[in-house]
Amino acid sequence: MNFEDFIIPPKKIRAEKWQIGDKIINDIKEDGIVLLFVSDYRGADGDAESQDFTGVRREFYKLSQLDFDIPVIDLGDLVSGRTIHDSHYILQEVLSACHYKNAIPVIVGGSNDLAFSLFSALNFHQNNINYTQISNVVSLKQDEEIHESNFLSKILGSKNFSIKNYHHLGYQKHLNEMDSVRLIKEVQFDIIRLAEMMNSTEKTEPYFRKADLVTINCDAIESFGEPFSMNPQVNGLNRREICAYMKEIGLSEKLKSVGIFNYNIYSDSQLNHQLLAQMIWYLIEGINIQRSHPKEKSYETFYVLINDEKYAFKREVFSNLWYFGEDDNIDNCIPCSRSDFDEAKKGFLNSRFTRS
Repeated sequence: MNFEDFIIPPKKIRAEKWQIGDKIINDIKEDGIVLLFVSDYRGADGDAESQDFTGVRREFYKLSQLDFDIPVIDLGDLVSGRTIHDSHYILQEVLSACHYKNAIPVIVGGSNDLAFSLFSALNFHQNNINYTQISNVVSLKQDEEIHESNFLSKILGSKNFSIKNYHHLGYQKHLNEMDSVRLIKEVQFDIIRLAEMMNSTEKTEPYFRKADLVTINCDAIESFGEPFSMNPQVNGLNRREICAYMKEIGLSEKLKSVGIFNYNIYSDSQLNHQLLAQMIWYLIEGINIQRSHPKEKSYETFYVLINDEKYAFKREVFSNLWYFGEDDNIDNCIPCSRSDFDEAKKGFLNSRFTRS
């Protein structure tokens, strides 16, 4: 498929030698990071007219490129299809082209239902996907037409999709129908409240460590002044917290695809443009750091006795990251935090470690 037919190349933006804009290229490269901007908000009852992302690009291009070795590609702006299904189809074709080259696509803009396309495209290339979503709402409606209120039920309920773990982070009680929250818990997927994510990434970092796919609903980020998201909220992750989490996403050992959805595409606020640009930058920094980590890893094992039962925790020596389990294959152990280990020493074992 010829991408030139449905991708508008980005406008030329001048950048200094030390800025990341100076190293931006426009063709998908092996093991690169591919940015694609999307204007289709029909899944959130919006429109699909092409919007100008130049303000965001200007803020992103002028950030430092530090010692980034990874190719950074800006493919441009995706032209919306005649229908929302056409947009999903076109997007999946672009995503698949990225996966064939082991590149990480980062989709910026569009409504939250586009996560369905990210999952679908990745599912074509691998099984047993670990999916982590940051969103203030949990919606499992069953409507036929794809929408941001039902895309998750389509992912979790499809016989054609292979999902290993799903983690939902940042939900807010006062915004949610409790039946959906209860159902997520009943099928033993993790659901984490906003309060548990605030101030520090330590407790929730384990939910990103093995993630293949991560999507961020910008409605989970607080808005002040001009709205940052399409459905602005006064409560949410603050600016520093979301950038810290973007870095944690980049540090995932298995990251294959990222989506940043429901950004307020109509915003003229330079500060909103800066925040989105810096979110992308911290994601890239995390990926760059992860690529520099040694491939060979060593672990220390610690045992904890609780009610005459012995449990093993492992600490990865280089990164100081923790795991629960005794299996020699670390992929069979559960990512956890140091605080989980400390709580176990006090006799309190996190319930997610003992699920059948």
